[in-house]
Amino acid sequence: MTSSIPADAINDLVLVAGATGGVGQLTVARLIDAGYRVDAMLAGKVEIAVGDIRQPETLAAATADVSHIICATGTTALPSARWDFKVDLGSNPIEQAINWAKIYLDEDFRNANARNAPEAVDAVGVSNLVQAAPATLKRFVYVSSCGVTRKDEFPYTILNAYGVLDAKSKGETAILRSGLPYTIIRPGQLTDGPYSSRDFNTLIQASTDSKLGVVVETGESINGQSSRIDIAAACVACLKIATTENKAFEMVNKGERPADIDWPRLFAAASKV
Repeated sequence: MTSSIPADAINDLVLVAGATGGVGQLTVARLIDAGYRVDAMLAGKVEIAVGDIRQPETLAAATADVSHIICATGTTALPSARWDFKVDLGSNPIEQAINWAKIYLDEDFRNANARNAPEAVDAVGVSNLVQAAPATLKRFVYVSSCGVTRKDEFPYTILNAYGVLDAKSKGETAILRSGLPYTIIRPGQLTDGPYSSRDFNTLIQASTDSKLGVVVETGESINGQSSRIDIAAACVACLKIATTENKAFEMVNKGERPADIDWPRLFAAASKV
């Protein structure tokens, strides 16, 4: 399923931030299949770029000489173990329940102890990555979220209860203010995966369970679910589609799925709206 990306892709070096996540792993696989050189936190057919977007001092080496950055970082919308709390949550069910109640109900306690909350990852972290990007960067692709401009509308008020859309919005703002060429992809509720495989062949052969087509629009007017597989494919495809530069697109799965997804046509049609 090697794509038709031009042969000059082999001269490009793409850094994938969040390469161990569901969208990130699939993106790495797609990039390799398309002939790109890849720097990522994923073992196999890629170079390992050691860095943590929450720690800006680690990013200079990770971003050196890259031509593109795809940022697929993120954490859970609701507090969870992925927020990486400093505090010991306890060894018995009662103690754990008390501490989780404090996390959910006490904002100060939550913010003081969460190392991987949305603000740290999608606001501060993305801003750090933007500042570390080389001035010669050809494109910064950011996987954001539907609802960033509709935070006061249902159901996004619920999704944003613990600030994930606020953080995504701050990340988008940092990108827009940077002057770097960018593409923002805003998926709906993610489906298909997440994948935990580190095997390239398993990832590249993954197929969407939804069997639905892809709808791409601008203007924050659509809702729905989005396949991680299609989001990864869109991130890679947009690198060589001129009409996607300096634009934000919402993407969900709806309708009948064609035999092949025509990304240039989808992005071009959305860009005209």
